[in-house]
Amino acid sequence: MSDPTCLPFAFPSVRGKKLTAAFDGGRLTSDGGVLLLAQAARRMQIGEKLAAVIPDRRDPSRIVHPLPEILLARILAIACGYEDADDLDHLRVDPAFKLACGRLPDSGRDLMSQPTVSRLENTPGLRDLIRLGRVLVDLYCASYAAPPAAVTLDIDDTCDVVHGQQQLSLFNAHHDERCFLPIHVYDTATSRPVAMILRPGKTPSGREVRGHLRRLVRAIRRHWPTTAITIRGDGHYGRPEAMDWCEDNDVAYVFGLTGTKSLTAKVEPTADHIRVERALSNTDAVRGFAETTHAAKSWRQHRRVAARIEATRLGLDIRYVVTNIATGTPEWLYAELYCARGQAENLIKLHKGQLASDRTSCRHPAANQMRLVLHTAAYWLMLTVRDAIPAPHRLAKAEFATIRLRLLKLGARIHETTARVRLAFAAACPEADLLRHIAGALAPAPA
Repeated sequence: MSDPTCLPFAFPSVRGKKLTAAFDGGRLTSDGGVLLLAQAARRMQIGEKLAAVIPDRRDPSRIVHPLPEILLARILAIACGYEDADDLDHLRVDPAFKLACGRLPDSGRDLMSQPTVSRLENTPGLRDLIRLGRVLVDLYCASYAAPPAAVTLDIDDTCDVVHGQQQLSLFNAHHDERCFLPIHVYDTATSRPVAMILRPGKTPSGREVRGHLRRLVRAIRRHWPTTAITIRGDGHYGRPEAMDWCEDNDVAYVFGLTGTKSLTAKVEPTADHIRVERALSNTDAVRGFAETTHAAKSWRQHRRVAARIEATRLGLDIRYVVTNIATGTPEWLYAELYCARGQAENLIKLHKGQLASDRTSCRHPAANQMRLVLHTAAYWLMLTVRDAIPAPHRLAKAEFATIRLRLLKLGARIHETTARVRLAFAAACPEADLLRHIAGALAPAPA
């Protein structure tokens, strides 16, 4: 692994001794923890499941790198912080990555290079991407040992800034950027991703939201026909078409709702009471809740609306949610059920900020959607490793960047002999005990 083009260099001397360095350490890796991700991938069969729905039009007699291996190498690289396909030009000879992909570190053939990965990202068509989306839903459903009685799914979009002339990119005045607005759907209670959909940089219409919900719920109910599903989202998704479809298909919903003069008039008695209470108590803020029924002109019927009313020294602030859930107090609906969707914002940050899923720089939208799928697969691997950490441990709820730093970015010497391959981690590794535990927890069951 020595690179003759990298010349030796020096650091300042220490206690009178000259300090030199060179890239000639031999079979070393800086990503020894990638084998934890490889165990998670092997348990989920994530590379094989994704590859099964992508047509491989290559000549079988000339294939050197199987499709599942290409996918796995790309997903592992993303999880380890190498979000660009160019990085595989160097990682293809890394002994840890070769082991993670099922190849021996010395005697095994090197992994694929960047052009092979880029061709793969541009291979899937629209139908292939739809099947890949179903694979993500299948992975989510398979993550439960048994069908749950109920799940709450958070749907939201996020600004994905573009820097070229990518198809589907539009200028969004709210974000003041040319961007995509991909939709993310999570099971927030477990931090599990459900669906990622690339879409133009504009607010989704009611028909579009209805179409996404219909396909998503249909895919989930193939696995869980009796599970109660609740959809939760902000005002972008509280469209008449979406609410009508949820009511017609036994899906609960709670969506943000924009206030109007008629809504304000309906909650005015409660608002006035809260305003007076704050003035008499001379406190900074007093909060209360109210509920009413409301029917906008575009709605087909009256619906339940809960309002959060807060009086401060600056005035009155009222927020509304609309729902078809008949039970629960308005305080529970807003403060407990609806506001819990804020955690979805943190999951989007993990997906976009710490796994670089906004690296959608391909010109064609199909390639960018394929990248979203690959980054979501990397999210699954990181989540699986984190879930294997014991609950009392300080890293049990850590962000992915912290897990990458503490568990994946580990230097190791890899030595291959005739009978075995040995990894030698640093004797001073701070997370040695945890690393050993996770490796055992993710080990395949004995045959």
